[in-house]
Amino acid sequence: MKVTVYSSPNCMPCRATKRALTKANVPFTDIDVSEDATAAEHLKTLGFKSTPVVEVELPDGMDRWSDHRENKIKALASIAERPA
Repeated sequence: MKVTVYSSPNCMPCRATKRALTKANVPFTDIDVSEDATAAEHLKTLGFKSTPVVEVELPDGMDRWSDHRENKIKALASIAERPA
């Protein structure tokens, strides 16, 4: 499982999402879209207009969502706890 958080500076939901992922022991890569034009364009192409956007590569496909979603983070935590 690969988790990427697309965030921006001074974004409270971004901070909450990253804090919750860290607390849940879910490893993630943080990409600041204000510094990465390619990442910003990627989100725009997908139809996202605000941060955070969380992108999760799973064995059976891709999951993406925007905003701070505690229920999604809890689900990721349970997946991360499973033995490989």
